[in-house]
Amino acid sequence: MTSHFDDRETRTPDAREQQTFETLRTLLSRSLERLPALDAWLGHPDPEKLVNKAALATLPVLRKPDLMQMQHANPPFGGLADPEALKGNRVFMSPGPVWEPQGLGVDPWASARALFAAGFRAGDMVHNSLAYHMTPGGFILDEGARALGCLVFPAGVGNTEAQVDAASKLKPSGFTGTPDYLKTILEKADELGRDMSSIKRALVSGGALFPSLRQYYTDRHVSVLQCYATADLGVIAYESADANGAPHPGMIVNEDMIVEIVRPGTNDPVPEGEVGELVVTTLNPGYPLVRFGTGDLSAILTGLSPCGRTGPRIQGWMGRADQRTKIKGMFVDPKQVSEVLKAHPEIARARLVVGRSDDADTMTLMAEPVPGATPEAAAIEATLAAITKLRGKVEITPPGSLPNDGKVIADERDYSA
Repeated sequence: MTSHFDDRETRTPDAREQQTFETLRTLLSRSLERLPALDAWLGHPDPEKLVNKAALATLPVLRKPDLMQMQHANPPFGGLADPEALKGNRVFMSPGPVWEPQGLGVDPWASARALFAAGFRAGDMVHNSLAYHMTPGGFILDEGARALGCLVFPAGVGNTEAQVDAASKLKPSGFTGTPDYLKTILEKADELGRDMSSIKRALVSGGALFPSLRQYYTDRHVSVLQCYATADLGVIAYESADANGAPHPGMIVNEDMIVEIVRPGTNDPVPEGEVGELVVTTLNPGYPLVRFGTGDLSAILTGLSPCGRTGPRIQGWMGRADQRTKIKGMFVDPKQVSEVLKAHPEIARARLVVGRSDDADTMTLMAEPVPGATPEAAAIEATLAAITKLRGKVEITPPGSLPNDGKVIADERDYSA
């Protein structure tokens, strides 16, 4: 896996930065005139002064709550989407809700590069099990795979037996989906006596690929790499591998992305190597997000990747800068835990504990009852599932047993094992 998607991946870092900021200045010269809301949010900047990251860091960071407020005041996109991007295109909804328009052109989320690094090539058949319903997840990798010349089976999520049946007949060589779900499909195939050996490679996203899970896939002779993507930005970074399929350290930042690491809750970049919030500027003419705060923690790695790609590298996903937490590929927000409590006044306090069991995410709502109340765990579990769209357990705990530390969601997953 030493070949590259195109010559842009091997530019000198100085040439890349110069060309990227030239493109940003050109983009903003046009976009700030067409999008008054963007111009106002950024403080009416002079695009010609944005010559490097230091200049870019003078602009404010746009975070999800800011974006949601802008969209609420000026629906559906807060005035940040170019009208040309809305003609004959798609719109998606993410939790919040947050509305996202599809970008322009072929491979609008820039996923083909990540798929290529994972070993996908023209002519491959790809089993895509990411969601196509409301969210852009399925489309992000679908569009990139088809841009590469792959044939895509849009399996979507759930209905595992039907997915196994389809894969056993179509014999796909590649899989795209969340890190956990490929294991679910392979184990279901074992249970049903179906042959899944055609799947040789996978690109996964939407959650952490834990080392133990990656080893499980290696033992099954499936090379699995991961990419880091969001609905707003597309593929931000991706893994590469050596000739034997072993992943190189960190993730390579996608072309046409400018990444910064800032101190959480501020606009201020931190020194290279320090962990902070990942902030991304994307050169997307249809939806030009500038200094968009992802809410995710990461760090810049020093040096270049052994694969020969010269783009900057990030450590990968290292948790959340806030308590908003991704579970089974879906974000769960503290506000949703609050909604559960409102629906069940018999609960005084609650904490959602996120863990891992058998290489799958778990969530348990620890609930303290109001004095004298006797909450029913089953009823609360039904409400939790309805609000978060995920299954979880409920444990009724003694009054006063939860720590008084303000934490609503406790992520207790071990990311080193």
